[in-house]
Amino acid sequence: MKKVEVVKSSEVEIKPFILKDFTQGKEMHGSMKKVSKKELKHLADLLGLSYDDAQLVFSKKLLNEYLK
Repeated sequence: MKKVEVVKSSEVEIKPFILKDFTQGKEMHGSMKKVSKKELKHLADLLGLSYDDAQLVFSKKLLNEYLK
């Protein structure tokens, strides 16, 4: 048998139900933002990589599809 403890209503702690506490993993994927060519150019410059416009367009499409 399970033991049951009877308490008064004043002893019970009440907290609001926050949905984000239970769905955090699922929400992360929905909150990803799209990558822009400007951001890719800036990142390539910071890393010292050479690039052309075709590579940036391909990288942008690839990253945006991956983040969906």
